[in-house]
Amino acid sequence: MGRGLEGNWREVVYLDTHIAIWLAQGDDDAVSPSTRRKLSQSEVLVSPMVVLEMEYLHEIGRSRLTADEIMLKLAAQAGVSICSLSFAKVVRAAQQDKWTRDPFDRLIVANAKANGLAWLITSDQKIHAYYQRALL
Repeated sequence: MGRGLEGNWREVVYLDTHIAIWLAQGDDDAVSPSTRRKLSQSEVLVSPMVVLEMEYLHEIGRSRLTADEIMLKLAAQAGVSICSLSFAKVVRAAQQDKWTRDPFDRLIVANAKANGLAWLITSDQKIHAYYQRALL
């Protein structure tokens, strides 16, 4: 849980890479109405691995926006920020997970797990099968 602007504790929700890109591009239909409500009531974060993966996708031509451009849009639209948990803590959580060889997915899920089993918004079915707090 994170502390909101009013000093109240709010639930923490993470965005997976593709969700962050879709939302930055204005595709609000990328998530269900109930997930949109959760986003509006929560502290919304992305793992630093999401930022790195967004930049990678831009470099290979799969995203027209750079990671910085996406993050600026998300911050302005929904107050999204980059999680500040230590990388060592996230890696310790990832070391316990053997469900994927994809380093991006493994660290993104581990980041949500390391932050008190936070929600993770993703359309990745492999993540949904593994992580019980995955939403779409």
